[in-house]
Amino acid sequence: MSDPPDQAVDHGKDRLSKRKIAGIKIKSVLYSVVKRVASVLFVYAVGYMQWSFGWFFGPIVLLVIRDQYRKSKDQKSKITKSIALAQEDDVILARIEDLPAWVYFPDVERAEWLNKIFKQLWPSVNSYVRDLIRDKIQPKMQKKLQKFKLTGFKFEKMILGSIPPRVGGVKVYEANVARHEIILDLDLFYAGDCNLSFTMGAGVKGGIKDFQLQGTLRVVLKPLLSRMPLIGGLQIYFLNNPTIDFNLVGFVDILDLPGFSDLLRQLILEQVSSLMVLPNKLPVKLSKHVESEMLNVPEPEGVLRIHVIEAKNLMRKDIGILGKGKSDPYCVLNVGAQERRTQTIDNTVDPKWDYWCEAMVDSIEGQLVTIHVWDWDPGFPGSQNDDLLGRAAIDINTIAKKGEDDMWITLEQAKHGMVHVRFTWFVLTTNYSDLRAVLEETQMLQVTSMSTALLIIYVDSAKGLPQARTQSKPDPYLLLTVGRESQQTSVKKKTSDPVWEQGFNFLVNNPNADTLYLNFIDHKTGAGLGELTYNLCALSEKPNLCVNLQPFGLLKSGPQAKLTFSMHLRILKHYIPEAEDHVSKLKRNDSELSTGSKRTISRESSLKSETESNVQEGTESLEQISVPLQSAVPPESQGNGLTHRTLTDTFSAGEAGLGRIQITLRYSVQRQRLIVVIHKIANLPLPSKDPSNIPDPYVKLYLLPGRSKESKRKTQVVKDNCNPVFDVTFEYVLSQGELHTQQLEVTVATQKQLFSGSNTMGQVLIDLGKFNLTQSNTFWFDLQPEVES
Repeated sequence: MSDPPDQAVDHGKDRLSKRKIAGIKIKSVLYSVVKRVASVLFVYAVGYMQWSFGWFFGPIVLLVIRDQYRKSKDQKSKITKSIALAQEDDVILARIEDLPAWVYFPDVERAEWLNKIFKQLWPSVNSYVRDLIRDKIQPKMQKKLQKFKLTGFKFEKMILGSIPPRVGGVKVYEANVARHEIILDLDLFYAGDCNLSFTMGAGVKGGIKDFQLQGTLRVVLKPLLSRMPLIGGLQIYFLNNPTIDFNLVGFVDILDLPGFSDLLRQLILEQVSSLMVLPNKLPVKLSKHVESEMLNVPEPEGVLRIHVIEAKNLMRKDIGILGKGKSDPYCVLNVGAQERRTQTIDNTVDPKWDYWCEAMVDSIEGQLVTIHVWDWDPGFPGSQNDDLLGRAAIDINTIAKKGEDDMWITLEQAKHGMVHVRFTWFVLTTNYSDLRAVLEETQMLQVTSMSTALLIIYVDSAKGLPQARTQSKPDPYLLLTVGRESQQTSVKKKTSDPVWEQGFNFLVNNPNADTLYLNFIDHKTGAGLGELTYNLCALSEKPNLCVNLQPFGLLKSGPQAKLTFSMHLRILKHYIPEAEDHVSKLKRNDSELSTGSKRTISRESSLKSETESNVQEGTESLEQISVPLQSAVPPESQGNGLTHRTLTDTFSAGEAGLGRIQITLRYSVQRQRLIVVIHKIANLPLPSKDPSNIPDPYVKLYLLPGRSKESKRKTQVVKDNCNPVFDVTFEYVLSQGELHTQQLEVTVATQKQLFSGSNTMGQVLIDLGKFNLTQSNTFWFDLQPEVES
C-alpha cells in the first residue's frame, strides 16, 4: 500500500535533508584534509627553502595588532547598537558620554514619539537613501578613488537594515527666528544593521557593516504658507561634521587596520559633508508655489576670519636618536564642511604658523570652529599616518557677540600643549561704501588671501546649448570661477536644456577688480559649450547689490543659448558691538548737550583725572573715591575675597594685602564646557625678609570637591614679576547639573619658595553655583591666605 501524498512529500524532504547533511560532512572532511596537507607542505617548504623565522615575525605581529584592533571595534559596536535599540527606561543605564541631549539641556525635549514615527517611516526612507547613495555618493567616490589608482568602484548591494536612526532630543528655536520659518535641532544617532557591498578594481569585493553616525541635524521648515501643505519646503543639514565609523568585511577586510581604513572613512565623510554639512544643505521642495531659489541659495550669517598664530609645549611624538625627539606639527581647522590646513613646521614643539584663513558661517547658533593639531608622519597616501597632538572646539556664537577674540586654548586629548588663535567676525551689508574700510584693513594686514566681500550665486537653468561633435546631446555642467576659486554644478545627462537649481558662495578679494567666469563644458568630450563673463564692479550700481533671476546670453554657443541665474553681492563689515554702541551714544549726546553742559562734562573729567592721580599716589582711601564700586558677585560672597573692583583700583593689593587676580568665567551650554581665562595678577607682595627676592608666579586650578589630577590646570611660570600677565584659557567638561555643585580653587604660587616650605602666595575659592555663567564675565578677585584642606 503506497503512502499518502503528504507522507510521501515528508519522506522526500527527509531524504533530501539527509543527502545535504551527508554532503556537508563530506565537504567538511575534504576541507580538513586539504587544510592539513597545506600545513604540512608549508612546513616542508619552509625547511626546504631554509627560511628564517624573521620572515614570519612581521606578519604575525601585524595579525595580532589587527585582531586586537578588531576586538576593540567590535566591543564598541556592540555598545553602540545596544544604545541605539534602548528604550527610554534604559537610558539611565548608559554611560555618561552616551546619554541623550535631553538629560543635559533643559531646552531639549525627549522625542520618543519621533522615534516611533521614524520606525514606521524607515522602510520608505530606505528606498530614498539607496537612490541617494547610487546617484550622488557613488560617482563622487569613484572620482576620488581614481586618484589612488583604485578604479571600478561600484555599490552592489545596499541594505540599510531594520534599525532606524534614534533621536536623543529635539530643540525648537523660538528667539531670533523669522516668522516664515520653523527651526529645530535633532540629536541624531544611527547604529543600524546595514549591509553595503561593493566591488573595486579587478573583481575585488568588499562590504561595510556596523555603520555608525552621530551629530546634530538641523531641520528648517520654510516658508510657512497659508494654504496646504502649510510648509513650502525643508532644509536639512548637519551643523558640524558628524562622527562616522564602520567595519569593513570581505577581501578588503585586510585594510581594516588603523591607518588604512581611514582612507575609505575619510572619503565617506567627505561625501556626507558635501551633501548636508554646512554650508551645504539638502533641500526638499514641498509646494509648487515656492520658488526653488528660496531653498537652494546659501544664506550665510557672516564670515569668520581666523589667524592661527602659534602653539607651545606640544607633545613630542617623533623618536630621536637618544629617545623622544620633537614633532612636525600642523593644524587642521573645520567650520562645518569647510576645511583649512596650515603649513607643517618641522622638528619643533613650539611652532609659529602665522596662518590666515576665512570661513563662511551659516548659523552662529550651534556651529563650532574645531582645531586639530597633528604631527606629520610619512606613510601610505590617503591614510591617517599622523599622530594627534590635541584638539579644541570654539563656539562661534561667543566670538560673534564680541566681534573679535584673541585666546590661548589648552588642547584636549593631549597631556599638554596650547594653541594661540585670533578670531574676527564680519557681518554682511549691502552698503557698497563699507568696502573702503575693509579694503584698508586687508591692505594693512598685508595678507593677499583675505576677502572683502561675499558673492552669492543661484544657477537655475540653461537653454539651447549646442550639441557635441558626435551630433548627440551633451552631458553639460557649469564651471564657475572667481579669482583662484572654482566650483561646478552637477552633470546633467544628455540634454541641451539642463536644470540645476544650485546655489554657490564665493569669497571675493576685491569686487572692484574681480570677475566672474562661467564656462559650460561637455562632460563626455571635455569640449566647451559656451561661456559668460561678468565684472563684479557692475553690481555696485544695482539696487541692494543684486541682479535678480534673469536670462543672460552666452558667447561661443549661438544666439539661442541662455543661462538663467541671479547674483547677490555682500560687503564684509567688521562687527564691534561695544564700539558701535559707544559711538552712537556720543553722537547723540553731542547733538543734545549745550555748550554749558559740555563745560560741566569737562569739569567732571578733570575731577575724575585728579581722583585717579590721588589713588596712584596713595593719598586717598578707596572710600573717598567718587566712582562707586560695583560688586559682580552675590552679597554673601563679599568679605571672602570675591570682590570685583573698578579699573581705578588696579593699584590695590586687596583686602588681605596678597594681591589680586583677574579671571573671566563663562559656561558654554552647547559644548558643556566651563571656560576659565586667567588674565593677570596685580600687586603680589615681596617677601618681608628679603625684598630683593622677586617671586616667579604661576597659577594652578582645581575643581572641588574631590581635588583630582584630571581637574588640575596650570599656567606657565613668569620669572621675576609681581604683576604677571598670562591670558591663558582653560576648559572643563561639566554638565549644567554639575556646575551648580562645583567650586573652583585658584591658587597663586611661586617656584622660588619651593624648597622653603609652602610655595602658595594666595588663593581664591569661587562657588560656581552663585554666578550666572551663561554670559562671559570678567572679575577681579582679592587673593586670600591658603585654606587648609
